[in-house]
Amino acid sequence: MGTVRVQPEDFSPGAEFDALLARAPGAGGLGSFIGVVRSNAAQPIVAMTLEHYPAMTVAAIASIVGAAETRFDLLGCTVIHRFGRLLPGDRIVFVAAAAAHRRAALDATSFLIDWLKTKAPFWKREEMADGTARWVEAAAQDAQEADRWNMG
Repeated sequence: MGTVRVQPEDFSPGAEFDALLARAPGAGGLGSFIGVVRSNAAQPIVAMTLEHYPAMTVAAIASIVGAAETRFDLLGCTVIHRFGRLLPGDRIVFVAAAAAHRRAALDATSFLIDWLKTKAPFWKREEMADGTARWVEAAAQDAQEADRWNMG
């Protein structure tokens, strides 16, 4: 079973890679993705707050990790998603998949992040520099990306 953590604390990508490789002997490829809070000049974001229901969130992520492990014949997998108030540049999510070959590791990583972007039970609220705030919904492009995996 893969490692799933939902936490307010930051994570160390290097330590997570080392731990995954230690659990995945025989891995020939490691795919990964690290998401960060972004802000840009057109829409300056001061912070993003992520909320969730703990039991539901962990169970849902564990289920999709299990599906990815089977679908892509993974040797190991780690998904870490943060919650709470995060600032621009803060890490939000870490996804890493280990497999015998690179294609499976890379595809599994894309599958998992596409699911997290469109189906994970998190609620995101952005605080803007002008003092306004808004709830973030999955973008149409994110849904199109996820469609290639037939996630339903």
